[in-house]
Amino acid sequence: MRPTIFDNSRPGVSGVCIHDPEFSTDAPTQLIDAALLRDQPLGLPELTEIEVVRHYTELSLDNHGVDSGTYPLGSCTMKYNPKRNDAMANLTGFRDAHPQQPAETLTGVWEMLSHLQRYISELMGMDEVSLQPAAGAHGELAGLLIIRKYLQDSGQQHRKIVLIADAAHGTNPASAAMAGFTCRIIPTTREGLMDVDALKKELTPDVAALMLTNPSTLGLFEENIETIASLIHDNGSLLYYDGANMNALMGLARPGDMGFDVMHINVHKTLSTPHGGGGPGGGPVGVKSFLRDYLPAPIAKNANGVFVPEYDLKHSIGSMKAFFGHIAVMVRAYSYILTMGPDGLKEASENAVLNANYIQAELADFLPPVFDKLCMHECLLSGNKLSVSAYSFAKRLIDYGIHPPTLVGAGCVYFGEDLKSAMLIEPTETETKEDLDDMIAVFRRILSEMKNDKDMVESAPHLSPIGKIEARAKEVDSDAA
Repeated sequence: MRPTIFDNSRPGVSGVCIHDPEFSTDAPTQLIDAALLRDQPLGLPELTEIEVVRHYTELSLDNHGVDSGTYPLGSCTMKYNPKRNDAMANLTGFRDAHPQQPAETLTGVWEMLSHLQRYISELMGMDEVSLQPAAGAHGELAGLLIIRKYLQDSGQQHRKIVLIADAAHGTNPASAAMAGFTCRIIPTTREGLMDVDALKKELTPDVAALMLTNPSTLGLFEENIETIASLIHDNGSLLYYDGANMNALMGLARPGDMGFDVMHINVHKTLSTPHGGGGPGGGPVGVKSFLRDYLPAPIAKNANGVFVPEYDLKHSIGSMKAFFGHIAVMVRAYSYILTMGPDGLKEASENAVLNANYIQAELADFLPPVFDKLCMHECLLSGNKLSVSAYSFAKRLIDYGIHPPTLVGAGCVYFGEDLKSAMLIEPTETETKEDLDDMIAVFRRILSEMKNDKDMVESAPHLSPIGKIEARAKEVDSDAA
């Protein structure tokens, strides 16, 4: 294992020091109250500046991202972030703006946000959007709080149940519980679709909403969506769209046209903004017109040609984030939309679907699709034919510079015993055919290695700073067996 920066420390070594000749060496301590001075040193490592720089630069190279290699992580689009979008977010008018400066000096920011609200509304098929939520799950929570307040104002406080597909993202039940609802799970059929008969049995008068992802986390389009929407609305309930997989639909289909009443999108998945590392994100929440006044405030408004924040939404659930949300992230999303245009956004979704189906077809002889049909933006492949666990197979990919796909049975998502050895692969639209062919070749190389040296595959990865966590590996391998 690589030594820590403390391991490299040597007493008496220091980096660059700045001295002001007009002050004596003990002057800084004279400027600080003696009661505030430490009795003991901080215990920081002692190294030269170049040693510190090299240490952390070397550590940074251990990170894997879409900028450094293929990232086919299913269920969470790791989309390439165009660098022009970073440049736009770094324009001084956006970068140096402060939310507490005079409102009349922020009209450019509010104009940008107003246009972005309109563009995202159009993509969604919704009537109005708030850009305030700070992430996808945060947008989910906002949408569910909107539903709760709307039902309360309508005298329907008894509706405390949220129905959730068993193929949903794990944030769905978490968000519903945080909003004060009780969850009931609707099973998936052998065809990978929502079980409509099971749904009908759960449609009681206390159901507030159904949360649905379309296409689902199984990578399939919900073919019965119009029937499902009718059943939900006939029950007096609302239909919530988890927009995590909206990157498969841009310009092709709109959730609002399918019958959804409330939805969010993950801008990192759909509109190419950065994701991960605990940094800022965005989860705009959209609604149909009858829910507009319930949105988190403020939203951007065009007041006779002057763009201003609108706070006085009659039934607003309040603010979900300090000030106006993550503006720099929204600038990136706005830049992406303007760069791509309507045709480009549609083409991005078409290529995402094409790439996933290409992967599915090329690997089908030894990783057959779980559902024998065309997929959407991601494909779910069965590892039942492998002589090692899907977990071990995926970990070997790390040695070839490819991030492992989601291991459905092993952790990130769990859909039951039938999918214990399944892998969910999402190549995204930005991978070229050459990139995909290289990845397919690696999959086949590992297949060959598995036949000739099974132990080597099962003990992978071999080239990463940290190897397989043995306790977890044994648990997964035992389950697979």
